[in-house]
Amino acid sequence: MGGLRTGERTRPRPGPVPAAPEAGEGRPSHGRRWAVVGAYLLAGIGLWVAYARLSQTYTLNSDSANILLMGSDVLHGNLLLHNWYVSDVSFYPTELPQYALLEGFFGLRAETAHIAAGMTYTLALLFAVLLARSGSTSGRQALIRTLIAAGIMLAPQLGLGVFAMDLSVGHLGTAVPLLLIWLLLDRADRSAPRRWVPVLVAVLLAWVQVADPIVYLVGIGPLGIVSALRVIQGWKKAQGSRWRRLTAQWYDLSLGAASVAAAGLAWIANHVLSALGGFTVNRLPFHLTPWSDLHNNWQAKWKLLEVFGANYSGLSGVQFTLALLHLVSVAIVVGALVWVAWRFFAASRVDQILAVAIVLNILLFLFTNASDLAAHEVAIIAPFGAALAARVLVRARDTAPEGRRARRVRTLRLPRPVRLAGLAAAILVLAGYAAGLGWEVTQPARPAANTSLATWLLDHHLTYGLSGYWTSSSVTLDSGNQVQVRALKQFTMQADLWMSDQAWYDPQTHYANFIVLDSKPGFFSHWEPLALIKKYFGTPARIYYAGAYTILVWHRNLLLHIPPR
Repeated sequence: MGGLRTGERTRPRPGPVPAAPEAGEGRPSHGRRWAVVGAYLLAGIGLWVAYARLSQTYTLNSDSANILLMGSDVLHGNLLLHNWYVSDVSFYPTELPQYALLEGFFGLRAETAHIAAGMTYTLALLFAVLLARSGSTSGRQALIRTLIAAGIMLAPQLGLGVFAMDLSVGHLGTAVPLLLIWLLLDRADRSAPRRWVPVLVAVLLAWVQVADPIVYLVGIGPLGIVSALRVIQGWKKAQGSRWRRLTAQWYDLSLGAASVAAAGLAWIANHVLSALGGFTVNRLPFHLTPWSDLHNNWQAKWKLLEVFGANYSGLSGVQFTLALLHLVSVAIVVGALVWVAWRFFAASRVDQILAVAIVLNILLFLFTNASDLAAHEVAIIAPFGAALAARVLVRARDTAPEGRRARRVRTLRLPRPVRLAGLAAAILVLAGYAAGLGWEVTQPARPAANTSLATWLLDHHLTYGLSGYWTSSSVTLDSGNQVQVRALKQFTMQADLWMSDQAWYDPQTHYANFIVLDSKPGFFSHWEPLALIKKYFGTPARIYYAGAYTILVWHRNLLLHIPPR
């Protein structure tokens, strides 16, 4: 009977009555379900440990330290971050509560930043896998999708790749709630449309938008664009009066309205937080790169490869081999994007959203001044690309329609030797990725920046002072908040209110009597504005030298002499 087409009738033939199924036969075993859940939890814990350890291979700096200080303030009752100036991304409703919670368990320590970073990357990987598996029609398909999605994200590239994808608090954390939203949409699309889905999507997108403005580009915008295109397609296909054709698209129209509503709700939430005395967001200048200078942005392509662990420029040995191997991931994601572009309306709603979000994020990066920033600006394309590739590339056979077309799909299968060779190559690539992660986590941990300075200041009973941004909060964290160093701008000596609390510079509550100079080269180190220091603070009473650091000490409160903003 399996070869009959739908709608054909047959006269039942007499035969033995089938035996009643055993208890539990024909439906999923509860024990098996719990085994799957347990396997996911164990895998998650193992990956969390691995990525926390991998995070330690890159130096923790003042950015991560300031996030921990913000989380500590929230943990101790400053729920709205009163007096705080955050970066251009607040992280307020997403990663900041996560950091505060972990600090409640592990304390204000550098290790907490690595634990939090490992947790974020693990969640991004696991949710990418869940989205990849969504809609699978067989256990085999679900397994293959899992291996593709997990494989693409398994081993972040050592060095700057670890900074962008693991250690750095950035847009990768934004991918976690977005993946959950897309998972909700995908599950809803596989059942009857629910009126509450667009409402919930609008609220969730607004929540993430408050944390990170890039959601306009990788969440709200793609949902709006895809909804509009689906409405146009549905309008063309529908029949009847204009009103009937329009109402037939109510679900897509509702989701489009949800994207607009999300932007409005986020705008309201931000203004309410501000009116209640909450944090202030620093707005960075953003502009399109002039056409004559656009060729300079081409160097950002290496950062795109870095996100997938495939930046082979300047590498050698094991790292070069691993980078070349990760080019397979890049090729798979590009192939998925090409397929969605070629057959856009044959793809599912979530596949369309993922593809549009990836393309928009890349265009923003390559055609604006964002290309000057680190690869974490495009970190979202890794989990989005992993989920998309798994969903698109493993789809046709198990979801093919019945009848003649299904038989045609089966006749187009590759010869067995070719399929076996492809399977062997895939196993080798995955084994290479797993081996690469194993090699990376065995690399030596790097101490947080300025640890020796924190020890020296603590030994000399210098507990509150000033320095450049990259030499400030990292010292505060390294010393367990026993030594507090606050940041000054290099070219004005004003308070550097970037991820900092304005109350730190209040001379009524704090007494700063030293300034630290750093003679090491590099953007993250060198800070020696001697002329401006002399202009605003005068001649120090004492000068100490500790390696690359010069510590200038006064017998007065330097906070009184900081030039006003």
